[in-house]
Amino acid sequence: VQLQASGGGLVQAGGSLRLSCAASGLTFGSYAMGWFRQAPGKEREFVAAISRSGLNTDYEDSVKGRFTISRDNAKNTAYLQMNSLKPGDTAVYYCGAKETNYRDSVYSARWVYNYWGQGTLVTVSS
Repeated sequence: VQLQASGGGLVQAGGSLRLSCAASGLTFGSYAMGWFRQAPGKEREFVAAISRSGLNTDYEDSVKGRFTISRDNAKNTAYLQMNSLKPGDTAVYYCGAKETNYRDSVYSARWVYNYWGQGTLVTVSS
């Protein structure tokens, strides 16, 4: 199983980035997906999650209205569109995959995820 995260980079405050998480070696439609981030010296924290079906999503409060999680099951890829970026969003962003029998469940707890990508660095300058 491999999760390949990409799309990170350096952006000015107020800018946008789109992260992608390409999955291989698993039945993508059987997995709920999530994005987490880890800033230097801090624990990995929840950012956003999406159900297997794509119908349900969940967001950490500080990113609501700015970030949008989505998925394309035909392309085995999950996305995180990040708008109105702030310096506080600077972190390494990780995608995770959680195997589940429930089509519409979302998961915000990092310890339930089965697989993780390698992370992609997002740096927001002021």
